Amino acid sequence: MQRFLDIFLSGLALLVSSPLLLPIAVLLRLTGEGKVFFLQDRVGKGGAKFKLYKFATMLKDSPNIGTGTVTVKNDPRILPMGHFLHKTKINELPQLLNILKGDMSVVWPRPQTQRCFASFTPAQQKAIVQVRPGLSGIDSILFRDEENMLHSQTDSVRFYDEVIAPYKGALEEWYVANQGLYTYIMCIVVTLWVIMFPKSGVVWQVFGNLPKPPVALAKALGES
Repeated sequence: MQRFLDIFLSGLALLVSSPLLLPIAVLLRLTGEGKVFFLQDRVGKGGAKFKLYKFATMLKDSPNIGTGTVTVKNDPRILPMGHFLHKTKINELPQLLNILKGDMSVVWPRPQTQRCFASFTPAQQKAIVQVRPGLSGIDSILFRDEENMLHSQTDSVRFYDEVIAPYKGALEEWYVANQGLYTYIMCIVVTLWVIMFPKSGVVWQVFGNLPKPPVALAKALGES
C-alpha cells in the first residue's frame, strides 16, 4: 500500500508542479554556474548508496567548502537564485524522481550523507537503514528552521554533531519503531500544515510520544 501511495503521490506532484519546475530548470541553466541539478551520494535502504536529486542552489564544490554538508543561515555558498529555492524547499522537489525510481519514499527518515550518517549511534544507523529514506519526516518537520538554529551558535558544526544529530537519530528510531499507514499519512498532513503555518507546534499534539528534545533544542523546536 505504501509503495503504491509513493508512486501515486509523487507522480501526481510532478504533474501538478511541472509548470513551476520547468521554468526553474531553464533559469538555473541560464544563471549561477549553469547547472540544473545537484546530485549527491546518500545512504539508502540497507546502507546502499544512491544519487539524490536536488535543484542546484549552491556552488558545485560546496561539500568541500566552509561547513561542508551542514548549511547555515546566509551561507555564502548559496547561489543567487538558490536563496529562494532553499528557503521555500522547492530545491527538494526533484527528489520526487527518486521516489518514482524506488530510492526513496514520500515519508521516512531523511536521506543522509555518509558524513552525517556517521554522526549517529550504531543503534540509530541500524534502525535508519531498515527503510527507504523519505522526502519528509519527523525531523524535516521539526528542523525546518535548522539554519537559524545553527546561525546563533559559535561552532555550528560542533553543535550539529553534539546536539542536533543525536536528537535527529532518536527521532528516526522513533519513526521506524512507529511506522505504519497512520504515521505515514499524518506526517504528510503535518508537513503540509507547517508549510502553511510555519510557527505551528501541531506535530507535538499529533505525535504525543515523540522523544523529548534536549534543553538546548526544546525552545527552538516549540516543544511544550
